[in-house]
Amino acid sequence: MRRIDLRKIQAANPHTIRDINRQIVLNYVREREPISRAAIARETALQRSTISQIVEALTGEGLVEEIGEGKSTGGRRPTLLRLRIVGAIAIGVNITPTYTTIASSDLAGVVVQQEAFPTDPAPERTLNRIIEIIHKFSDQSSIEGIGVSIPGLVNPGTGNVIFVPYFKWRHLPIGEMISRSTGLPVTIDNDANAIALAELWFGRPEVRDARDFIVVLVADGVGTGIIFDGQVYRGVLGAAGEFGHMIVGSNAPILCSCGNDDCWEAFASERAASARYQKVSAGRGAPNFATLIDRAMDGEREAKIALTETARYLATGISNLIVGFSPEVVIVSGAITRAWPLIEKALTEKIERSVRRGLPSARILRSTLNGDPTLMGALSLVLASKFTGAVAA
Repeated sequence: MRRIDLRKIQAANPHTIRDINRQIVLNYVREREPISRAAIARETALQRSTISQIVEALTGEGLVEEIGEGKSTGGRRPTLLRLRIVGAIAIGVNITPTYTTIASSDLAGVVVQQEAFPTDPAPERTLNRIIEIIHKFSDQSSIEGIGVSIPGLVNPGTGNVIFVPYFKWRHLPIGEMISRSTGLPVTIDNDANAIALAELWFGRPEVRDARDFIVVLVADGVGTGIIFDGQVYRGVLGAAGEFGHMIVGSNAPILCSCGNDDCWEAFASERAASARYQKVSAGRGAPNFATLIDRAMDGEREAKIALTETARYLATGISNLIVGFSPEVVIVSGAITRAWPLIEKALTEKIERSVRRGLPSARILRSTLNGDPTLMGALSLVLASKFTGAVAA
């Protein structure tokens, strides 16, 4: 049972109840569309009159629409409802060490427009290009908000970037800068947290129905997004989940972004896999990670060795997370999932050996999101609020 925080207490009132019922109805439509008012009433025990009022309000807000009649079960044919997905309402900005991608999407997370450019280490040049593209997208749609995912430490409450190791960005008010230039509200979060939010709201049922799960993002670094009781756990100043810096060995093939050679990131990241390949291939050069995966999938022995060894170190860290948090599911995200047929066995076998007998393990899945998970994460920072946020009184 969750302890009540008396510093933040807000007594329930008719508006609170209305907002909860609104979320229930909207999410029934979202997850089970097409669905009728009568079906929602049967499954929720809400009064038909309450559901009709909520649906009328959701229709007025442009969130729900009627799409015709369903089959009769003996009486009048029911009117079916679904999400109204005409036009873009959200913009997602996904900043990575190599490329920055901006996309607009409809309420269901379907991308409408997308554009990318090489990320400039100079923050002002990257931000100016982001703002330019946002203006172009928002001029053509009814955009309601912007979500930004960052490969580093951010404060979601203020929209400030605390530290991005790959560019050495420190204490940048990115949220405020973008909002001031575009006139739109901005939500900012760490990339792994954003992916976890996207899996929670837009993943397949085996993930979406889990109340506790962890996302492990394998990229230039390794990050984790933690979902506890159906919500992202961020910790103080959004610093939770920095498990890429937990110690898993020594003398890693690369240095971590923090400069050490014993961090999980230094053993299990894309950069670590490329360094292993360069070593086992007798100095043939370190290809980019996409090329390394292509070579492994084509059967090249050295590429398969590099990926398999990386998967074992990835499993070491995941085992620690399972023992420490006991989640229902651990989701692996990032380009490495394209090599899932090659790495799944090494990953799961190491985890099974590492999690001690008698302790519960977890299902290990690759990302269930369509398209680019980090971009979907950025969009989810806006879209999720449509299904959870309270409406004005």
